[in-house]
Amino acid sequence: MYKKMFHCQNKDESWQENRLVSKSNTFLQPIKTKTRCNVNISELLIRISVSFLVLFLLARLMGRKEIAQMTFFNFVSAIAIGSIAANTVLNPNVALRSGVIALTGWAVFTILMGYLDIKSRKARLFLEGQPLIVIKDGKVMEDSLRKARLDIDALNALLRQKNIFSISDADYAVFETDGKLSVLKKEGKRPLTQSHAAQGNPVPKDAYPVGTAVISDGQLVSRNLDGLNLSQEWLEDQLQQSGASLSDVFYAEVQQNGTLYVDYKDDQLQ
Repeated sequence: MYKKMFHCQNKDESWQENRLVSKSNTFLQPIKTKTRCNVNISELLIRISVSFLVLFLLARLMGRKEIAQMTFFNFVSAIAIGSIAANTVLNPNVALRSGVIALTGWAVFTILMGYLDIKSRKARLFLEGQPLIVIKDGKVMEDSLRKARLDIDALNALLRQKNIFSISDADYAVFETDGKLSVLKKEGKRPLTQSHAAQGNPVPKDAYPVGTAVISDGQLVSRNLDGLNLSQEWLEDQLQQSGASLSDVFYAEVQQNGTLYVDYKDDQLQ
């Protein structure tokens, strides 16, 4: 079948390469073969149509979770199915029937894994892993960050997607198995309700527009200190007042109101 789909012929193309043969002054000029293939359009269209229909049916069978709640296993499965489909269409050495069987087989295994995921908690933990607590009681859990392969900058980026621009505003955060972050804000940082507004409490004016990291991953961020017109001496003095030094701190942030938020190294889940 593939000979009809891809009719190939060789065309010799000379190219110059000077290579010294041992114990002689002879130079070789090897010949490089260039292959040109003529594609059978009708066969290609048939393969595309069949692969498209099979993929459409399999996507319906596997359900919406493949896209809506993609876990790592779902991601790998989608890549594998797409790769098999592409090879079925373009690789002349793959028979159309073999490609369809491979697609169907992979989809069946994916569906079975999804069934086990629903029926068995142990299977679900094995396939998807479990959520990781990355912030607890306002403290960053470094061990959980390492397990999730996140750094402090990535954590800050995920928090900003939740409209939280300071780690100090988060009381509890969980890194879900689908790569999303679930966050519970601290009591005083939650949105103002009508009952709160009715009390007429004044809102203090912030000294800075957003919280700014001055220590990240245990390293001093000098450029941010300079941007806030603050010095390293000021930072060290603030830490000394709380009985700490730069080497004890995993993350520190100058908050909007001008106070310093500090998260120490080696916080542990209890």
